[in-house]
Amino acid sequence: MDFFPEKLLTGEEVKKAYRQGKKKLFLLPGTIVTPLARDVAEDLKVELLFPLLEEEELTSGPVALGADHGGYALKEVIKKSLKEWGYEVIDVGTHSEQSVDYPDYAYQVAKLVSEKKAWRGIMVDGVGIGSAMVANKVAGVRAANCHNLFEIQNSRRHNNANVLCLGGQTLGPKLALSMVKLWLDEPFEEGRHARRVSKINRLDWGEPPR
Repeated sequence: MDFFPEKLLTGEEVKKAYRQGKKKLFLLPGTIVTPLARDVAEDLKVELLFPLLEEEELTSGPVALGADHGGYALKEVIKKSLKEWGYEVIDVGTHSEQSVDYPDYAYQVAKLVSEKKAWRGIMVDGVGIGSAMVANKVAGVRAANCHNLFEIQNSRRHNNANVLCLGGQTLGPKLALSMVKLWLDEPFEEGRHARRVSKINRLDWGEPPR
C-alpha cells in the first residue's frame, strides 16, 4: 500500500496520480484535502482512502507530561504521583518557573501521543485552554481541558480523550491529582460514542464528519 506522502493534496496532485494510472490514493493522518482535489478525484473516479482512520490506539505505555511556567509547580506534583502509581513519565519541560511559551510544550506532549511514543499526554499551563488549542491541531490528538471530575469522566467515556490539559492557576493539587487518576483509569465506553469519535478523527484528513 503506497501512501500519499505530502501534507496537502491538491487537484494537480490528483491529476498527476491519475496520469500515472493510480485509481486509489491512500492518505496519512494530517493530510489536508482541498475542495478542488475532491472535485477532481470525483470527476476522474480516483478514490481517496483513509486506511488509518480507525488505527488501533495504544493501551498502555509512558505518559507524556509538560507545562509552562504557570503550570510548572503542579506538573511536578503530578509527575511525582505518576511515578508512585507506576507510570513511566516523559517530562518535556519546562523545568522551572521562568517564563516560557506554552505552545512549545503542549506541541511536544501532543506529538508524542500522535506518534504513539506516549500512551497519554498531560499538559499544565495557567488555565489549560491555550494548551488544548495547540494539542488539538496535532493529528490523532483529542485534547480535553477539564476542571472537575465530571468533565474528566465525560472526556474519557464519551470522547476518548488522549491528552488532558489542566490549569495550574485554577486547580489545587488534591483535586488535580484526583482528576488525573480518574482520567488515567476511566475507560472509553465505545458503542455510539465510537461513531462520534470516528467523526472527530476524520477531521485529521480535512474530511467532514459523516
